[in-house]
Amino acid sequence: MELQPVLTGPRLMLRPLKAEDFDALYTAASDPLIWEQHPAPDRHEKRVFEQFFNRTFKSRGALAILDKNSNKLIGTSRYYDVEGRDSVCIGFTFLTRNYWGSGYNRELKFLMLDHAFIYVRRALFHVGEKNIRSRRAMEKIGARLVGRLERQKPDGSPDPTVVFEIKRP
Repeated sequence: MELQPVLTGPRLMLRPLKAEDFDALYTAASDPLIWEQHPAPDRHEKRVFEQFFNRTFKSRGALAILDKNSNKLIGTSRYYDVEGRDSVCIGFTFLTRNYWGSGYNRELKFLMLDHAFIYVRRALFHVGEKNIRSRRAMEKIGARLVGRLERQKPDGSPDPTVVFEIKRP
C-alpha cells in the first residue's frame, strides 16, 4: 500500500509530511484545547510536540493536511500498521480548531479511506477511551466500535483505547 499519496478533495489536499513542515505544524498544534481530551494533553508544548513530530515523520505514513484555499497547513494524519490486504490503521490525526465541526475531518477521512480501500478491506481507528470528541467524530463518519485495547503511554501509564472499524463497501 502506498502510505504517503497526494490526495485532493474539494477543500483539502493531503501530501507527504516533510521535515520542513515542523514550524507550520507546531503553530497549528500549539492550541492546548486541541489536546484537552487526548491521551497526551501536553502535546501543545513544543518539547512534547517535537517528539511527536519526529515519530510521525519517521513513520513514513504521515500526511500533511492543507487547506486548498489558503495553502495553509492545518493538521496531520497518517496510515500505520498495514496488515497485508486485510487492514490499515488511520490515526494520529489533528486539525486546528477553526476547522472543527464543518466537515473537514469527514473529507479528510474519506480521502484516506478511498485510497486505503484500493489496497485493504477495512480501516481501523484507535481512539483514546476518554476522547469523546474523537469518538463522536468516528461515529459521524460511520465507524463501528469493535473493541478495546490496553496500551501504555510512553511513560508506562495505562492508555485505554477503543477501536473503531470501517469496512470497504
